[in-house]
Amino acid sequence: MYDTQQQPDQGPLAGFTVGVTAARRADELGALLQRRGATVLHAPALRIVPLADDGELLAATKEIIDHVPDVVVATTAIGFRGWIEAADGWGLGEPLLGRLGGVELLARGPKVKGAVRAAGLTEEWSPSSESMAEVLDRLLEEGVDGRRIAVQLHGEPLPGFVEALRAGGAEVVLVPVYRWMPPEDIGPVDRLLDSVVARQVDALTFTSAPAAASLLSRAEERGLLGELLAALGHDVLPACVGPVTALPLQARGVDTVAPERFRLGPLVQLLCQELPGRARALPIAGHRVEIRGHAVLVDGELKPVPPAGMSLLRALSRRPGWVVARAEQLRALPGAGRDEHAVETAMARLRTALGAPKLIQTVVKRGYRLALDPAADAKYADA
Repeated sequence: MYDTQQQPDQGPLAGFTVGVTAARRADELGALLQRRGATVLHAPALRIVPLADDGELLAATKEIIDHVPDVVVATTAIGFRGWIEAADGWGLGEPLLGRLGGVELLARGPKVKGAVRAAGLTEEWSPSSESMAEVLDRLLEEGVDGRRIAVQLHGEPLPGFVEALRAGGAEVVLVPVYRWMPPEDIGPVDRLLDSVVARQVDALTFTSAPAAASLLSRAEERGLLGELLAALGHDVLPACVGPVTALPLQARGVDTVAPERFRLGPLVQLLCQELPGRARALPIAGHRVEIRGHAVLVDGELKPVPPAGMSLLRALSRRPGWVVARAEQLRALPGAGRDEHAVETAMARLRTALGAPKLIQTVVKRGYRLALDPAADAKYADA
C-alpha cells in the first residue's frame, strides 16, 4: 500500500511530508501524523507472517511443555499473545500456560507485562527501560550456567542476547512466533526510496529494526544505498521509535532521533518539535516566511508550492537577500534542461502560490533575490 494523504492547513507538521515504513500499526501512526498536518507516504518495508501453522513454533511449544525451562523471556505483547493463541489452536494452550505459571517469567516492558497478565500469568520481573540489555544484565547477574532459558522472538533473531546467554553456559530455546518477510509488492517501497533520495520526504519513520534493515537492503539491491545514506545524513530526518530500531541505521553511520518513551505518540511529538525547528524562517518584505518541505508558511498561513517553485525558493534562501542568477536557478530546477525561460515560468507560479509577489524581487539582467527586510539584510550580508 502506498498512500499520499494530507491534512490541509493545520498543525505543527503542515507542509511536511513524512514517510512511514511500518507494517503493523501503520494506520495508527499515519493518523497521528495527519492529525498534526503532515502529508504521509506509507510503504511497508516488510510484512509479518504468523507461524500458527509453522512446525518451528509447534516444536518449540512442545519442547517447553515436555522439558520445562527455568526462565521464559517474553519480548513483545503481540508475540506473546500470538504464541498463546497458536497453542490454543493446537490444543496445547492449557498445558503451556500450566508450564509458564511455574517458571521465572520475565516481561520486557509494560505492554508485554499486560499481555502476560491477560493470559492469567504473573511476571516475576520487568525492566523499567523496556531494554533487552537490562533483561540480559539481570540474567547474567543471577547466573545462567546450566539453566534452560526460553526466549520468545518476534520476527527477528536476537543474536547478541542469545549468544551472551549461551556463552554464560545457558541452554537457550528459541520460540519464533512471527517471521519478517519482504513485502509482497515491492513497488511502494521503491517509490518511497525514490522520494527520499529526491528529498521529497522531510522525515522517515521506523518502528522496528527489521523494517530499517529491509529498506537499507532494498536500496543496496537498487544501487541507491549511497544516495539513501546521504539523504538521511543531511536532508531527511530518520526518526526511530527507540534505540533498538535505530541499530541497522546507526551501523551504517546514520544519526537518528528517538523519543524518550518508546511509543508512537511520543515519536510523533518528537517530529512536531524537530521538523519545524529545521525549517528556515526569514523576515521578507514585511512578512514572516517559513520554508517547509512542500509548502511555505507566510505569516502563519500555509501556502502549498509546486516542486519546481520549492526548488527555486530553496536556492534563493541559501543566500538570503543575495541575487541568484537565472543560470544557477536553472540548475536547481529538476529536469529543466537549458532553457532559462523555464525559470521565469516556475518563478511566476511560485509568486502566485505565495500570494505575495513582492517577496521575490527581479533584478534586471541578473536574476532574482528574496526581498529581505532592511534589518535582516545586515544579518545575512556575509552569509
